[in-house]
Amino acid sequence: MAFSFRPAARENVSLLIGLSGASGSGKTFTGMRLAHGIAGDRPFAVIDTEAGRAKHYADQFKFDHGDLMPPFTPDRYAEAIAAADKAGYPAIVVDSTSHEWAGEGGILDWQEHELQRMAGDDYKKREACKMAAWIKPKMAHKQMVQRLLQVRAHLILCFRAEPKIEMVRGEGGKMEIREKQSLTGLHGWIPITEKNLPYELTASFLLMADKPGVPLPIKLQAQHRDLFPLDQPITEASGERLAAWARGGVAPTQPTPDDHDVAADILAAIVAANTLDDLEQIGRELKGVTTLSTSSVKKLREAFTARRRTLRAATAHQQEAR
Repeated sequence: MAFSFRPAARENVSLLIGLSGASGSGKTFTGMRLAHGIAGDRPFAVIDTEAGRAKHYADQFKFDHGDLMPPFTPDRYAEAIAAADKAGYPAIVVDSTSHEWAGEGGILDWQEHELQRMAGDDYKKREACKMAAWIKPKMAHKQMVQRLLQVRAHLILCFRAEPKIEMVRGEGGKMEIREKQSLTGLHGWIPITEKNLPYELTASFLLMADKPGVPLPIKLQAQHRDLFPLDQPITEASGERLAAWARGGVAPTQPTPDDHDVAADILAAIVAANTLDDLEQIGRELKGVTTLSTSSVKKLREAFTARRRTLRAATAHQQEAR
C-alpha cells in the first residue's frame, strides 16, 4: 500500500493533561471538572487506584467508575486505559497515576524485586546490579507510554506531588539548602512519577493547597494558554474550550489586554520555558515591550533570572548524569 499525504488540519486531536498536587490541592475534583466539560452530557471514565475515593464525587459528576487494584504495574494501567478508550468515553481520568511509580507493585517495587532476584542481600552484588535491575520495569513503562499516545480519548492524569530540597553550592562556595529545581516540577514540588513522563504530556500543571484548582503551569504551550486562565481555578469551561479546540475550533479571542494581562502572559511563558534557548527568546521579546509598568518589569526580570538559574542547574545535572 502506497504511503500518502494530505493537508494537515487540527481535528479530533487527543490531549494528555497532567494535574499534580499534594493532598488538598484539588487535583481529583479539578480533573473531574475538566473531564465533565469535555464530555458534556455523556459520562466520562474514572480509573481509581485509591480504594474508591473517586466515588465521593458521584453526586456531583456523571462518570463511570473502575477500580484499579494492586499490583500497579505499567501494563495494568495501560490495559485499564485502553479498555476505557475502547468503550468510547470522551475523557478518562486516572487518579492516581503516581501508583505506577511508587505504589504497591509499581516500578520502584519491581526494580527492588529484580535487584533482590539478581543479588539477594549481598551489598557488592546489589551495587553492581542496580542498573540492570531497572531494565524490565523501565521497558514496561516505555511500552505503557507508547500505548497512551495512541489513546483517542482526552486523558487526564492526576499525580501526587511532594516537596523536595537539594544541597547546592552558593555564592562564596558555601553549601546551601534550597527547593529542588526540576523541569517537571515547580517551587520544589515534584510529581511522583517516572521523570520523563511529564515531557510526553500536552500540558501539565501544579495545584497548591492554598489555592485549590488554580493552575501553575509546568508545561503550557502558546496555543493552549487561552484554554487555561492562570488566575482562576480550572473548571468545566476549560474542558469545553479544550474539547472545542481539539475538534478543530478556533481558540477564543481575548479582549485587548491591559498591563496586568500582558505581564501575566509573559510570566506564564517564562515559567513554561523548557530550554534556555526558549527562555532567551522570551527575554529578547520582553525587551521590546514598552507598555509595562516599572514594577511589572521588575517582577518579570526576577522571574526570568530565577527560571534561567533553574534551567542552567537542570542542564548541568543532565550533563553530569551522562
